Amino acid sequence: MTVSKTARIAAAAAAVGVAVSVVVAVPTAHADNRRLNESVVVNVYTVQKQNNCATEIAINPKLRLAAQWHTNDVLHNRALNGDIGSDGSTVADRARNAGYQGTVAETVAINPALAISGVELINQWYHRPDYYAIMADCSNIDIGVWSENLIDRTVVVAVYGKGDFAPPVQAPIREFGQPPA
Repeated sequence: MTVSKTARIAAAAAAVGVAVSVVVAVPTAHADNRRLNESVVVNVYTVQKQNNCATEIAINPKLRLAAQWHTNDVLHNRALNGDIGSDGSTVADRARNAGYQGTVAETVAINPALAISGVELINQWYHRPDYYAIMADCSNIDIGVWSENLIDRTVVVAVYGKGDFAPPVQAPIREFGQPPA
């Protein structure tokens, strides 16, 4: 039995169509940076203990949200390289918009690679006197950390707080720059 050239072309086209639909249906990979974010908290805790801090720094979801907003902003706006957001916001603005009422500070790491290890990160911050002072400040009792990756860039932001005087709020996660509902 011979198969006509037209039938072979049609079969090949159908196979390519199936292969393309399979490739399109495969979800893209998304890094889970929870372990890196938690290691930043542990490393800051260690720096504070080396500085004889009696308090224990605690993760604050409001500060984590403020850190997430700035991380995504810096990741996608390559002209940014520090504390000021693309909309002109400061760390205090972002923390306040996330519902945190207290004095805040921030450390930012931008790594020109897909990933950064906790050791690389803490070494960057530890050897910058301004960032070390923030990490070692015993009055920073709250922290929120967020990190995100692109194929050629990793951004990590930690937001530190001296105490939240606002009551807890239950609010849905919102995109950077959106005001509270």
